[in-house]
Amino acid sequence: MPKPLDPEVEKRLLDAARKLLRRGDKNLSIRALAKAARTNTPGIYRRFRSRNDILRAILLRFQQELYQSISVAESLEAATERYIDFALHHREEYELWFAHRNTLLRASRRGPLSTSKETRPSFYWGQKNLAERLGGSPEEHAQLMLMIWSLFHGTAALLIGKVVPPELEEGVRSACRRTVGVLIANASVIEGQ
Repeated sequence: MPKPLDPEVEKRLLDAARKLLRRGDKNLSIRALAKAARTNTPGIYRRFRSRNDILRAILLRFQQELYQSISVAESLEAATERYIDFALHHREEYELWFAHRNTLLRASRRGPLSTSKETRPSFYWGQKNLAERLGGSPEEHAQLMLMIWSLFHGTAALLIGKVVPPELEEGVRSACRRTVGVLIANASVIEGQ
């Protein structure tokens, strides 16, 4: 009977893989990961079939951590700061997420803009937040949430890419937060109600 897999080893592997990714996507090889996680390549292959499986596991963990970060916010306006801060503190994973998400998560079989609770928990949390504030079902607010998410992501991408001069960073963050409030305040016009 095979020995059960130790969940602590998987955590150690994913933590080491995240550190390797911080130095660039090309630095994550099975051999480098085995060395960084103090294990061997067969130990990795018992848990993950390929490098893409490792990336998928990292991105799923990233997605869950992003959700945990923003879901404690009392509003979408407050979630703005949490989202941007999370993206800035996890730059490499954030960029990897948006560069490779659809390729790595094809197993979900849900299209790139799926808004289901399982495939996009943070997005669905936003829809649910809007439904609680504005009435209706979360699904009725998908278009408004796409607008808000576009603001979140666009602002985070501008700051990650250092496109915004340092003296304007706080103004860009503030503009994003205020625009989210304006969108929500004008939801009936935006959603055509």
